[in-house]
Amino acid sequence: MTETIKLDIMSDPICPWCYIGKAHLDRALASEPDHPFVIEWHPFQLNPDMPAQGMDRRAYLEGKFGGKEGAVKAYAPVVEHAKKAGLTINFEDMKRTPNTLDAHRLIHWAGIEGRQTAAVSALFKAYFVDARDIGDAEVLADIADGIEMDASVVGRLLASDSDVQDIRDRDAHSRKMGINSVPTFIVGGKHAVPGAQPPELWKQVLADLRQQG
Repeated sequence: MTETIKLDIMSDPICPWCYIGKAHLDRALASEPDHPFVIEWHPFQLNPDMPAQGMDRRAYLEGKFGGKEGAVKAYAPVVEHAKKAGLTINFEDMKRTPNTLDAHRLIHWAGIEGRQTAAVSALFKAYFVDARDIGDAEVLADIADGIEMDASVVGRLLASDSDVQDIRDRDAHSRKMGINSVPTFIVGGKHAVPGAQPPELWKQVLADLRQQG
């Protein structure tokens, strides 16, 4: 399969289903090394109204899900699916729910340098495995350094308003297109695949694309 096909992914680095969905996609693509996908990640904030400094995670979850019991119930399927996907989610150590606008800016800048998927992977690991605050500029600069970007340049950009409006506009555009949850995958600019789909589904998508090709 030589012709490339765009795979646009709407995602948020604090979305556990996005983390799980990426792991499933990675597994499928690893078993299909000649896959045609060219991947681009797009911003979609789960909490666009989150204060810039984020907020206490427990207060956020209990507010969103109507108390501790509701939060535990809501996250039970996440824990189960993460385990099945072989992923670690370190909920116990997560203290804050960040605003992800700056994380999305980092993903955008990483894309310019051809390191976008590396940035997404590093942000997922920082948040879900290492329980770091990915709304913090120093943490984001450190993540940038870890994927061979210039941390001092990233730090200066984060201190500015560079690309803030662009991220907000792209997020708003996705919502206007009717996307209201993430992850959402758009295959070839036409077909939307919502949710954290299993590797088998992606293998079927690739088989269908081969037949069409």
